Amino acid sequence: MIKLLLIEDDAQLLYMVRSGLEDMIGGYEILTAVNGKEGLQQWKEQTPDMIVSDIEMPVMNGFEMVSKIRQTDGRTPIIFATGLLSPKDLIHGYQVGANNYIKKPYTPEELNEHIQALLRTQNSERAQDTTLQFTLGSFRFDASKSELHDKNGKTISLTPRETQILQLLCEHRNEIVRREAILERFWPEADYFTSRSLDVFVTQLRNYLAEDEHVSIVTVRGVGLKLMY
Repeated sequence: MIKLLLIEDDAQLLYMVRSGLEDMIGGYEILTAVNGKEGLQQWKEQTPDMIVSDIEMPVMNGFEMVSKIRQTDGRTPIIFATGLLSPKDLIHGYQVGANNYIKKPYTPEELNEHIQALLRTQNSERAQDTTLQFTLGSFRFDASKSELHDKNGKTISLTPRETQILQLLCEHRNEIVRREAILERFWPEADYFTSRSLDVFVTQLRNYLAEDEHVSIVTVRGVGLKLMY
């Protein structure tokens, strides 16, 4: 049984999706909220397995809610369900901690496929993890906690996507990881916008690692990325 927190201010859509997942597809326990503030409270009290949230909502929008959740929870998968699919909105959503998007309007069956694909990816990554602790020059990277620690004891909290990308690069240290492989692994429905968002995450990781000149993420033009240290 998947405990799903569904946050949507459109009452008709909320009812349709909830009914479809619970009655037609099955395997779901649905928690609901109509704005980000209610969603945040439900997340604190109910610890859902998955969150699907609208972005444009009254009281507190989806971006703000997810940003607050990611301050302490880097593991719960989050999907934004929205019509806001401009490059700026996509990138901002990934930056605050979303794992994926689904475009409105959508059916319960389509949402179920997104949820199942994301859970399969997450479970596969956990099964393949032999170690979640990495040393990168003067940095210590704890993938299990989504934390990067520098030599002075400063802790940098990473988003789930930053953690996934850095962990993949660490596992293939000094090897080229093809750009297409990264996109296919973390963005199964990769397009131009998600490709752009990958560049944003890599730039942010480079900023974090800039304190140690011996650690670098190198772009191999036309091929992919290489973490060197």
